[in-house]
Amino acid sequence: MHIRKATIEDITAIHGLLHRHSHEGDLIPRPLSKLYDHLRDFAVAVDETEGRVVGCCALQFCWEDLGEIRSLVVEPSHRNQGVAAALVESCMAEARDFGMTRLFSLTFKADFFGKFGFVEIPRSELPIKIWADCMLCIKFPDCEGIAMMKTL
Repeated sequence: MHIRKATIEDITAIHGLLHRHSHEGDLIPRPLSKLYDHLRDFAVAVDETEGRVVGCCALQFCWEDLGEIRSLVVEPSHRNQGVAAALVESCMAEARDFGMTRLFSLTFKADFFGKFGFVEIPRSELPIKIWADCMLCIKFPDCEGIAMMKTL
């Protein structure tokens, strides 16, 4: 498995991953046009044996010191193999490289993010801009997502 920054050639695979798994209700669907806008936010996991993208995760900058880990998804056939962890670690390393001091995530997998030092916070502490994204979620307005924050 190889983790790297996404390229323009990966956009169809990322869109497919997000589209297929947004129906599970654990992440917000993103139209192809938004993926082009945010392609540089993404890291991808490539199964070198199969030669294809099997996971993705994005680091979105919110403020000079704050970023969001979002759009984390791994194909079911590659889950429980450390792929999601490697993607999150990659995004956290990039955040540190940019001088960010805090990361947050709105997640349904609190135990997973807790392993990286994220702690639960009140949703009211999240930046207002994320609620615009939340309106696209199939669970809106009855969100059960857990807001989590990590100090880097």
